[in-house]
Amino acid sequence: MVQKDWIGVSKWELDTPCLVIDEEILEENIRTMQGHAASFGKQLRPHVKTHKCSHIGKMQIEAGCTGLCVAKVSEAEALVKNGIRGTLITSPVVTGFKMERLMDCLQEDPELMVVIGDSANARDLDAAARKRGVKLSVLVDLDPGSGRTGVSFKDGLSLGRLIETLPSLRLCGVQCYAGQVQHIVSFDERYQASLHWMGQAAEVVRQFRQSGLPCHIFTGAGTGTYEIDCRIPELTDLQVGSYTLMDAEYLSIASSQNPTRFEKFPPALTLLTTVINTNHDHFVTVDAGLKALYHHGATPYVLHPPDSGFEYDWWGDEHGRIALSHRSKKPHIGEVLELVVSHCDPTVNLFDQLYFTRKGKVIGIWPVDLRGKCQ
Repeated sequence: MVQKDWIGVSKWELDTPCLVIDEEILEENIRTMQGHAASFGKQLRPHVKTHKCSHIGKMQIEAGCTGLCVAKVSEAEALVKNGIRGTLITSPVVTGFKMERLMDCLQEDPELMVVIGDSANARDLDAAARKRGVKLSVLVDLDPGSGRTGVSFKDGLSLGRLIETLPSLRLCGVQCYAGQVQHIVSFDERYQASLHWMGQAAEVVRQFRQSGLPCHIFTGAGTGTYEIDCRIPELTDLQVGSYTLMDAEYLSIASSQNPTRFEKFPPALTLLTTVINTNHDHFVTVDAGLKALYHHGATPYVLHPPDSGFEYDWWGDEHGRIALSHRSKKPHIGEVLELVVSHCDPTVNLFDQLYFTRKGKVIGIWPVDLRGKCQ
């Protein structure tokens, strides 16, 4: 197999399709979110399901976050392998085999935490931890009205009381992540919806504390609601994720400063794709299709060339279609275009590595080492 050393090479010479990260933008996005949280006395607990890259996770830790979040046990295993500690698994761990893997992680990382939204699951996890002679830190997972995971607000206190009686579990607080709110286009509607659901979670936190239950963590929020949820006094940390890389889906919603665009965090992640067919007047074909760009939500948009009038659309597994407007200068065969991806999380999961650049030059290549970790 032919290998090439890409370090120092212009990003426009990279083999496509590929994912590129502008390291300066990434660093600035990390600093901006960290600073915003600190200004409200909050911590960050970023979700690595966005970038699925231990290297970026370490950058976030070095910037001052209190820990990282993952969705699955297999992702936690990868972080533990890379020396990262204090991870929160934000989805339920319910099967016996996964619990065994969880306990293996816990022996390497005693600060590992999981969420619980069910009394039977609480008892099973307690039994698994007791069998290993370890103590597992847990959060009560509150359902923010979506029905996806978690216990109802009215039953949160009861579940917390049960967990407190289980000797191998250590109750630390609650989680409430309102994912259904994050992409509401109108900022005012998102503001009201987030405060509605997160406010009810805050009431559960107050119930815990009034009842004498341990509750030093109330974690939740996301990139779409970071500037809203910081105003909730009980919230201790934010599970923001997409702010690092950004995508067309988030960039198309309103912010508190702009009614039509979410501008605080520019896209650090882009996809490079090459024009492979120019035989038609009104469109060209590129080499990035469904296998390179996740197909959901907002459509990817062309960042370079700027103001081109180009419009991307998926055209099967391997190809994309770039429609040309009346003002477009038709790209030539072999020309490389740069796109902002539709949804960063599942798009990153399609690639083995990320090319880090500065001033358009490749400075590093980092593996997407959490890629495919969905168990």
